[in-house]
Amino acid sequence: MPGMEQTQRLRVTFAKGEEVKYISHLDLMRLWERALRRAGVPLLHSQVYNPRPKISLAAPLAVGITGQREMMDVVLERRLASKDFARAVDAQLPCGVALVEVQEVYATLPPLQTQVRGAEYEATVSVSEDRHQLEERIATLLDSDRLPRLRRGREYDLRPLIEELWLERHEEKHSVLGMRLRAGALGTGRPDELLDALSLADQVESITRTQLHFSPAEEE
Repeated sequence: MPGMEQTQRLRVTFAKGEEVKYISHLDLMRLWERALRRAGVPLLHSQVYNPRPKISLAAPLAVGITGQREMMDVVLERRLASKDFARAVDAQLPCGVALVEVQEVYATLPPLQTQVRGAEYEATVSVSEDRHQLEERIATLLDSDRLPRLRRGREYDLRPLIEELWLERHEEKHSVLGMRLRAGALGTGRPDELLDALSLADQVESITRTQLHFSPAEEE
């Protein structure tokens, strides 16, 4: 168990649903600040001229993408049982944002954002191809040595950012693709750009980030 210091760091796992998928990362941060203040939880604030609550989301979620297990750390100025935190905060969350899990973590762990190493996504696309044709399209992309892309006017190689890509389900008019993309020194893989590389960008119905992956962190 974490030490019994006065402050407390809670790791919050939550879902971001269809109702709020078009709000920005900044707006999501503001949403959480409002919900936490209204819940009356004892937030710890930074010691600067314009104090801000110590809330940090693991990784921005692009506008238009939902998330099943998004994560953030919240630092409290005094200890509070996880179940009491969850009960108070859950009552203040808007439709489309739902708590999944709240657990205490060591205050000395590295910042959550620095530990993100990748993410998994599911993308639903409308297709007229049969299963074999779609699997061939995926195999062709994975066989590529390079996938040059442009982001903000600069070229980069998407291929090293793709760890896995597979066909999850195939139905008559819809298919679900699964993908695991890297995040780190080489850059961050984006599901929309992978789908564009597959020539499926115009056929996307929905994209969901299903899971974040983190590097192991030593408890201090």
